[in-house]
Amino acid sequence: MKERLAKFSIGEVVRHKVFPFRGVIFDVDPEFANTEEWWNSIPAEVRPSKDQPFYHLLAENEENEYVAYVSEQNLMNDESGEPLRNEQVYQIFDMEPTGQFKPKMSFTH
Repeated sequence: MKERLAKFSIGEVVRHKVFPFRGVIFDVDPEFANTEEWWNSIPAEVRPSKDQPFYHLLAENEENEYVAYVSEQNLMNDESGEPLRNEQVYQIFDMEPTGQFKPKMSFTH
């Protein structure tokens, strides 16, 4: 298997290319690592390849905050500069002056 480097890193704010949500990356899988049931729930015409990095996001859309699992091909940098509402972001990360988030040294649940 060919080794791939992840395009995005933990703490980056990204947005989905197709669906209206964005979030902060809190974990990265080098390739697909979810269930087959989850995989098969994606319509075949938009189902991404498994052999790319997948990202765990503390995500939000207009209505909700939630955890999302997204393929690299469906993400892009979020350049909006808008603050995030998801409270978990601020429990796990500190905001750097650059606008990127840095994991806190320790945090409590």
